[in-house]
Amino acid sequence: MRLLLIEDDPRIAGPTVAALRETGYAVTWRQTGPEGLEEALLGEYPLIVLDVMLPGLDGFAVAQQVRAAGVGAAILFLTARGELGDRVKGLDLGGDAYLVKPFAVPELLATLRALSRRERGQGAARVTFAGGRGLLDTVARTASWEGQEAAVTAREYALLETLALAPDRWFTREELLDRVWGPDFGGEARIVDVYVRYLRRKLAPEAISSERGRGYRVER
Repeated sequence: MRLLLIEDDPRIAGPTVAALRETGYAVTWRQTGPEGLEEALLGEYPLIVLDVMLPGLDGFAVAQQVRAAGVGAAILFLTARGELGDRVKGLDLGGDAYLVKPFAVPELLATLRALSRRERGQGAARVTFAGGRGLLDTVARTASWEGQEAAVTAREYALLETLALAPDRWFTREELLDRVWGPDFGGEARIVDVYVRYLRRKLAPEAISSERGRGYRVER
């Protein structure tokens, strides 16, 4: 599942991003309020983990503008401000949950699972692509092709989900590398090509389209 983390402190964001990616989330990290808002307004993230104290624009203002734009992502506020008034304000502005720093990673993951189950209850867990031949379960993190479940790894799933949640959009290698492997990945961008081949073998050659100069996409 794609997740947007908006957190300005690298000491918190670094291990959080690592733990989330290890669990299979495709994480995008932004460090300021304006950068996070711009990313959130793309509408491509089912989950947003949002710090309250951000430079440029605080988390409350970000959440308010996200909701005003009609973005329905689940928002988890992440902050050192644990006063009741702050929690109530965050929830009133459209937040779905509140986690107070310092937090344990298992607590964060459990909260995100609960939010994912809530999304599933609202019908958001099943994502189809390729004319309905492909199917993702964004809660169980499974992928199927023509009714047959494929044994995909967490990284393969994260790559496929990134493509499937934005059908018909072309992604360059560099974009996919940043979204799935993260900006700190030190390897070659062609690792994306390798994982696309893995997915084509497990699903079907036509599951992911490619075009020189444009990159990769899945069709709606």
